[in-house]
Amino acid sequence: MTQASSVDPAEVERFSRIAAEWWDPNGRFAPLHRFNPVRLAFIRDQALHRFGRDPAARRPFTGLRLLDIGCGGGLLAEPMTRLGFAVVAVDASERNIGTASAHAAEQGLAIDYRASTAEDLLAAGEPGFDVILNMEVIEHVADPGEYLRSCARLLKPGGLMIVATLNRTLKAFALAKLGAEYVLRWLPAGTHHWSKFLKPEEIRGFLEGEPVTVEGPFGVVFDPLSGRWKQSLDADVNYMMTVLRDAPKQLPPPRPKRARRSKPKA
Repeated sequence: MTQASSVDPAEVERFSRIAAEWWDPNGRFAPLHRFNPVRLAFIRDQALHRFGRDPAARRPFTGLRLLDIGCGGGLLAEPMTRLGFAVVAVDASERNIGTASAHAAEQGLAIDYRASTAEDLLAAGEPGFDVILNMEVIEHVADPGEYLRSCARLLKPGGLMIVATLNRTLKAFALAKLGAEYVLRWLPAGTHHWSKFLKPEEIRGFLEGEPVTVEGPFGVVFDPLSGRWKQSLDADVNYMMTVLRDAPKQLPPPRPKRARRSKPKA
């Protein structure tokens, strides 16, 4: 039986209709291609720090398991695989999974793609992940709180989840909604609903009571002079947060019992 899901069918259909365009850097997903370098750099830096890996290594994350939730066409799953992660990538759209699987096969990359959801993975008893990527997905689901908690519960103790989304501010409405969709035409009209943008404190609130530590927000802004995205202290529009699952506390070793001295015989 399929687990109750936070998936929004209208959102799934919207992205399914343009699934074939994921890997066209000049197509409808061009903004995501331009956004990808700053996301990849943040993910890599956070994972290197969290797991103490060698930044000079070609595949520094060998031996670690990563979940890319809402993976789309695989724009993050493929570079994560090249960095050494064993990647499971899921999306609610079977068309997206088909596009992603075909492209990975062309590149000779072994990625475990599945048409599934976080809730279904959790219900099926999926083994935990060292890293979970939750990038620009939560603003498209029907129940963001339940969705985020399901994702957090898929983390191994000591694991890292990175959440990227849009802030529900007037500035974000002007730039990410009106500007990006209707003025600059970076995104198809209707890609986002401003009412579904989330404030950082809401992300924290969704995870209250879970055994996690939430850090951030870490802002991301577009630099019109260079034409590139960069990390920033400004989190009014785009931002990322990290969710660290608490490792079980190590109990101190039991103190050795002192040998009882025998009383001398009279």
